[in-house]
Amino acid sequence: MEGTKHRSAKRARMINDTIVHIVLAVLAFIWVFPIVWVVLTSFRAEKGSYVSTFLPQGYTINNYVRLFTDTTILNFPKMFGNTLFIAVCSCILSTFYVLTVSYCLSRLRFKMRKPYMNMAMILGLFPGFMSMVAVYFILKALGLSEGGLIRLALILCYSGGAGLGFQIAKGFFDTIPVAIDEAALLDGCTRWQIFWKMTLPLSKPVIVYTVLTAFIGPWVDFIFAKVICRANADYYTVAIGLWRMLEKEYIDSWYTCFAAGAVLVSIPIAALFMFMQRYYVDGISGAVKG
Repeated sequence: MEGTKHRSAKRARMINDTIVHIVLAVLAFIWVFPIVWVVLTSFRAEKGSYVSTFLPQGYTINNYVRLFTDTTILNFPKMFGNTLFIAVCSCILSTFYVLTVSYCLSRLRFKMRKPYMNMAMILGLFPGFMSMVAVYFILKALGLSEGGLIRLALILCYSGGAGLGFQIAKGFFDTIPVAIDEAALLDGCTRWQIFWKMTLPLSKPVIVYTVLTAFIGPWVDFIFAKVICRANADYYTVAIGLWRMLEKEYIDSWYTCFAAGAVLVSIPIAALFMFMQRYYVDGISGAVKG
């Protein structure tokens, strides 16, 4: 009797495992299918957005070459450079703001601490683009909506409110024992020294997460970039450039180049993740050993 029950339970587990694997395989296919289609389209030799076959009839790299050579209408290299500069600067500032604000809220106790956290939680319920009109007029009043200052305006927009997104980093800092800070204070360390030399080396996973989110936001943003750049094509980002390729007057000749641009846009994000993944794994293993 017991052997029969054991075999029945084992058979039920096998069936459940099989169902789970089938569901995961289907979900993986659904997730990978659009990526494969974009990559194949980026090498498609036929022009235009409407084709009768899923697989390209011919393959070419001219779509990638054209992105960097045909700059008379859509200057993709300049857009790529603008976006990379804005994303890197915003990433550095946003990471600094998030980590410092999170550490202060985790370790320090001051009068406006609770109200600030409640306010940040309430403001986080509203999408950022609701304020874009007010932000634009503020930047216009400061003279940051024209010329080369547009890049500075975008950097300020992306990094200015980063300190409100402290929740995850603060939760991680809360897991680090306060006794470490107290021992360092007794040894004569300042708060900044504790934060820089002791807390951050123990916080590699959350630093990696913060850097990735701080970089991806400006890199893929369209709404703020479009509102602030308006018709200043010299300061367009890749999101605006890819959107322009799908407009009625460009879609027939630039559709495959749009797919090539979409592939190129994903490369910096993937490279950043691959570079920082090692620090994430090291930080997790170090935390487990500790």
